[in-house]
Amino acid sequence: MWVKVGKGGMFFQGADQLNMDSKGRLAIPSRHRDMLSACVGNLVLTAHGDGCLLIYPEPEWQPICEKLIKLSAFDPEIRKLQRRLIGNARNETMDGAGRVLIPPTLRSYASLDKLVMLVGLGNNFELWDEAKWQAQQETGLSFMDGKLPPELAGFTL
Repeated sequence: MWVKVGKGGMFFQGADQLNMDSKGRLAIPSRHRDMLSACVGNLVLTAHGDGCLLIYPEPEWQPICEKLIKLSAFDPEIRKLQRRLIGNARNETMDGAGRVLIPPTLRSYASLDKLVMLVGLGNNFELWDEAKWQAQQETGLSFMDGKLPPELAGFTL
């Protein structure tokens, strides 16, 4: 599902279990394709430190990339982040059937096989190996032991 937010921004939510074909193509669910057609299906895929991939509509990726490039490359931690996100970034375009090719290097990085999970997280998606997604779901929310991050102080559902 998608919802327009702000001034034309993109917002994706929900998790879908999908099958990646033997060529590494992934069919984006039809419920997301309309919003992605606004960027002509131009996507940016990159590696995430959690062992999954990030998929951004190109217009959503550009400001992130610009901010990362402006950071000091002299800081070793920033350089690691730049290498991870920018160094692994690949531009891909959805084909007429709504499929996107996941490059072999990124498939290998995230251990992607046939069963994957596409998770909408606002202006981007995470793409997980299905087994890794299930494992992190079982151990996720570790902050529930009472140690909430400061950004969640006062947050209620």
